[in-house]
Amino acid sequence: QVQLVESGGGLVQAGYSLRLSCAASGRTFSTYAMGWFRQPPGKEREFVAAITGSGGRTNYADSVKGRFTISRDNTKNTVYLQMNSLKPEDTAIYYCTAGPTVEKVKLSLGNYWGQGTQVTVSS
Repeated sequence: QVQLVESGGGLVQAGYSLRLSCAASGRTFSTYAMGWFRQPPGKEREFVAAITGSGGRTNYADSVKGRFTISRDNTKNTVYLQMNSLKPEDTAIYYCTAGPTVEKVKLSLGNYWGQGTQVTVSS
């Protein structure tokens, strides 16, 4: 069993940055691919970024490429999402997820999900 807790959300102006963190419980963190999803107001949840267990490969949604960076620190059981040049359309609840592969994580087939953290970007 893995528990995921997101933090770092908040209210920022467009153009500014935020870094989200997702802390995981358990001793097997490095065996899981990790990902970030988001759910904008009134819309369905969508894929944002994913990273392999080793951190050697990443994958991003086109809408965030070049602005967001996913990374992980397996010594701290934590995955991060650095969000730069934020736009009002990035406003959403951001969720962390863990799964067996990046491919399954991207398809929203992660085994575990956090409760989410709100990010609001004002224009």
